[in-house]
Amino acid sequence: MTKTFALPTSSRQQVLDITDEVAEIVGDNDVSSALCTVSVPHCTCAVYINEHEEGLVHDVMALVEGIVAGEDWHHDRIDQNAGAHLRATLLGNSVQIPVEGGNLVLGTWQRIQLIELDGPRHRRVNVTLIGG
Repeated sequence: MTKTFALPTSSRQQVLDITDEVAEIVGDNDVSSALCTVSVPHCTCAVYINEHEEGLVHDVMALVEGIVAGEDWHHDRIDQNAGAHLRATLLGNSVQIPVEGGNLVLGTWQRIQLIELDGPRHRRVNVTLIGG
């Protein structure tokens, strides 16, 4: 079973905590034990799991920006967003979270986060549950 939700981003680069939206979908689907895959069908954003603390979010953005900064990328000849594509490639477009007792199994500080790398845009997030 896959459910999709949409969300707008408002900046060229930003991190959005999507844990509550994912948890709501899991809770609405009466699963006790399952595997939840959260994925984005886009090439210039990514998802990851980590703490959603303001300082760490800033640090993640600085790290990601520095990874591919200052290069003459071939894709930039088309639309000037090669950096966003490359960052998304390194971060990945999906994460998997176990579900037990109808709840996401995340650590105390873990949050599911979408990182926009080429916004603002309208993004879709797919939540797939396998099991029951």
